[in-house]
Amino acid sequence: MTKGFVCGGVYLGGLVRNIQNIERQIMNRQFLKAIGSLTAVAAVIATGLVVSTQRGHADDGGDSDQSKVRIGFAIAPVPLNLTGKNRDLVGLGSYLVNASADCNGCHTKSPDTQYVFGGIPYFGQHPTKVNPATYMGGGSDFGPFGAVEIVSRNLTPDKTGLPEGGNTFDDFLKIMRKGTDLDKWHPTCSSTSGPHCIPPPFDGSLLQVMPWPTFQNMTDNDLRAIYEYLRAIPCLEGDPGNPAGADTKGHRCH
Repeated sequence: MTKGFVCGGVYLGGLVRNIQNIERQIMNRQFLKAIGSLTAVAAVIATGLVVSTQRGHADDGGDSDQSKVRIGFAIAPVPLNLTGKNRDLVGLGSYLVNASADCNGCHTKSPDTQYVFGGIPYFGQHPTKVNPATYMGGGSDFGPFGAVEIVSRNLTPDKTGLPEGGNTFDDFLKIMRKGTDLDKWHPTCSSTSGPHCIPPPFDGSLLQVMPWPTFQNMTDNDLRAIYEYLRAIPCLEGDPGNPAGADTKGHRCH
């Protein structure tokens, strides 16, 4: 009996161990299966996120730029000459100039002539109608810096087709990136300066009032687009703010 019990105990103990081993194997397989399923699901989710992110970036880059180009052409207040121009850059430039930066808000003759009557938004008149006769032609007076008046300049192209009265793109970058006053109209006052100087600590080699410290942070493509747009707008005669007189450059347009 004792021997039989021991043998039965050994038999039963071995059976229990076998059952436990089988249970562990089943549990391990289920665990691995679960891990495998979770890994697969995670991989699918991760892949979806990556694809979605890539698509989102692609949409933001391509579709956003094209939307700005379309809006730019829709809001351009003057006829545009696209001959020899990059159309997409012109459209983007119009968006930046007319929807983002409001360049004409400064480079127009005065607030009184910025809009055409019937399209003055501040009177509740809609749609807004910008005055093409003063658009980007300069002339806004920003008041005295010492004994001199700072007046916004004419940004329209000259007869060569280059904006700002004949500035190259390299010139334009110097203005927008560094604030360089290529005209040198208002040097810093000194014992040898003329009557149109500005007092220190203002630096007369730099454009005053113009927000070039902000514009200098724009991308090269944005600045190229603005330049391309300024090439496409109509020319307006005049050289407002020039201390030597309004017509020192001759006839700008013809």
